[in-house]
Amino acid sequence: MFAEKLRAAFVVARRDFVAVIFSKTFIFFLAGPLFPLVVGAMAGSIGAQVQQDLDNPTVGVAMPAHQGDRLIRARDAMADRMAGPVPSFVVLERLRDGETFDARGALAKGSGVAAVITGTLDAPVLTGTAERLGSWQGMVSTFAARARSASPASFPDVRSEVVTTSVAQQRNQQVLTAQAGQVLLFLLTMLLAGMVLSNLVEEKGNKIIEVLAAAIPMDALFLGKLFAMLAVSLVGIAVWGTGYGVLVVAGARAMPVLAAPAVGWPLFLGLGFLYFAMAYLLLGSLFLSIGGMASTVREVQTLSMPITMMQLMVFFFASYALARPGTWIETAAIVFPVSSPFAMLAQAAQKPALWPHLLALGWQAAWVLLIVRMGAGLFRRTVLKSGAGGAPRRRGLQAVLRRRPA
Repeated sequence: MFAEKLRAAFVVARRDFVAVIFSKTFIFFLAGPLFPLVVGAMAGSIGAQVQQDLDNPTVGVAMPAHQGDRLIRARDAMADRMAGPVPSFVVLERLRDGETFDARGALAKGSGVAAVITGTLDAPVLTGTAERLGSWQGMVSTFAARARSASPASFPDVRSEVVTTSVAQQRNQQVLTAQAGQVLLFLLTMLLAGMVLSNLVEEKGNKIIEVLAAAIPMDALFLGKLFAMLAVSLVGIAVWGTGYGVLVVAGARAMPVLAAPAVGWPLFLGLGFLYFAMAYLLLGSLFLSIGGMASTVREVQTLSMPITMMQLMVFFFASYALARPGTWIETAAIVFPVSSPFAMLAQAAQKPALWPHLLALGWQAAWVLLIVRMGAGLFRRTVLKSGAGGAPRRRGLQAVLRRRPA
């Protein structure tokens, strides 16, 4: 039974795909990315705010006795007077006399700090990346002088030890990759998923949908339309990607270089493709269910605003969850079906584990089938006016598809 429905769905998908690809309006559709570019610029400001929330560096302190506590109190007392952002200070370890601390090891192990202060208040040592040391050396010297005396007469020299990178810096770079993936996924789904609405309303207007419903189950019909629009979307993405590649080869400015995601670029791109497909199918199935209730283009235009707002809210929710790792907000974004592709793509950029993606893709696919089945049942009862026992008699599918509307 399921195999029969799947075959019928692919027949409908092939019919819709050919009809859309060889239509004149498809050329105008390919010019559609001009509008999302504007929206992307606006979304970039939100991404900058998220990055600002994430980029709140912490400096670890490992000094003898209570010198570290004195340094932190000096930092808290002077933070409001400093020009620019001041990182948080936290005690990593209180050392005994003669004891040493492996600052490089702490940065390499992922202790959550961007730099480490060791030594003493008279001779502090700052270990971190080159860009951190350049901006924080003077600040550490000022705090150390204040920790020694309320009215310092001199400021100690801060010796620096440079490390190539730190776990905290690597995480921030991967967050940028995750943000870029989420923004691209949002722009593509916002641009492409709305096609499902117009396609369904058009066929409702010329009665084709009723003819098709007489031949195959409604859930197979809905699934076929989703597959067709997904295939059309992939054609559009291929054209846009090729155009971008031509511009780059011709000498245009390329996109900024992003940090390698935790799963590696090949797997990240593959997961990005799968999550785009799932995001499109999830939103498309919702649009089919909603659009099935609309009978005119005007009603579709009325529905387009709340639908667009829903897409924006899903994107904002997933972006907000990105800035709250390990909280219930991140878990909710992963579990909620519509935001799950966005949240899991961010996970691929930051965590190397692969098994959560297998679970997430299965979870999302199950929701696609559930929403399609519910939407088809609602369409059958409210539009076609047929219940379980009143379904129209089905004829051969190929014969129905060859029939021309009057």
